Amino acid sequence: MSKRDYYEVLGVDRSTDQKEIKKAYRRLAQKYHPDRNPDDDGAAAKFREVSEAYEVLSDQEKRAAYDQFGHAGVDGQAGGFGAGGFGAGAGGFSDIFGDVFGDIFGAGGRGRGPNSAARGADLRYNLEIELEEAVAGTSVDIRIPRLAECGHCHGDGAEPGTKKRSCPTCNGMGQVRMQQGFFAVQQTCPSCHGRGEVVETPCVQCHGEGRVRETRTLSVKIPAGVDSGDRIRLNGEGEGGVNGGPSGDLYVQIAIKPHPIFERDGRDLYCEVPINFVDATLGGELEVPTLEGRVKLKIPPETQTGKQFRLRGKGVKPVRGGVPGDLMCKVVLETPVNLNESQKELLRAFQESLDGTGTKHSPRKSGWFDGVKKFFEDMRP
Repeated sequence: MSKRDYYEVLGVDRSTDQKEIKKAYRRLAQKYHPDRNPDDDGAAAKFREVSEAYEVLSDQEKRAAYDQFGHAGVDGQAGGFGAGGFGAGAGGFSDIFGDVFGDIFGAGGRGRGPNSAARGADLRYNLEIELEEAVAGTSVDIRIPRLAECGHCHGDGAEPGTKKRSCPTCNGMGQVRMQQGFFAVQQTCPSCHGRGEVVETPCVQCHGEGRVRETRTLSVKIPAGVDSGDRIRLNGEGEGGVNGGPSGDLYVQIAIKPHPIFERDGRDLYCEVPINFVDATLGGELEVPTLEGRVKLKIPPETQTGKQFRLRGKGVKPVRGGVPGDLMCKVVLETPVNLNESQKELLRAFQESLDGTGTKHSPRKSGWFDGVKKFFEDMRP
């Protein structure tokens, strides 16, 4: 499969300087980074493509070879995501990747200053819904406590109209170096907490933090067919970023409450249907519940307890499409209770009418006793 032109991949002209190439890569890497698109395989492929293009075009020698000979001039030199890494020879590549990595995860990397923007943390919300809501779909309002950008200082931490000054402890580096003998330790500055700046007049709303605690009400649309364990991602609804960075995402984790009648297994539903002795023996017709209403279930004569009947298309339609599942109805024979004497006499008379008939009316019972008898006979020495 032929590769796309590297300039086309980054969306720049052949005359573009290194600074603009770096900006183009940074923008595309943030857009297609796999951790920002966990469910999109196409984004991961584009991220690899733009990284390979930048590795070549950011190096003067490789770029010259590419401009003269095309992909043939740099084949085998672009590291990509393979065993060779990103190409140690790519000038400035590690620095720019560190910048992008820091922006996405809020972690320091090579080339990232103490006041660089950092992405806010992702949040998770566990949501329990009824089976009927999961099958049909619904909308649910949830309340999310989170850290959000301060609206008064817009995340700056300083009272509007005032300025910050460089931290005198770390001289704006955000870190201090402590050395004793041959050993040196670098740690976060205790005065500015790694920011490199100190606020002389803190914001009256956030007290210099740049973020405030808030509780937000969100309306979450639950698509039809979701199941326990499914996640719904709300972009930008996590905690606010630091120093103007983007907000994190909110993940709503779905759990379905136990249902008094149905059990769900994927797209199929299961339920137990109690039947009496007469219906099981002579056959009949019963009304059974479904999520769409009641339907008739025909019980054939001589039905045994535990028999399972399938109602096609009465299950759940999967959230990603496809045909609905089935409803599996398991009949359970219910023994009569609270009989009066007349009813008991009728049953005794009925039992006497069956005595001596052998396996004609109870083949499973007779076969079971024959098996027990053989078992004990085999145990004799």
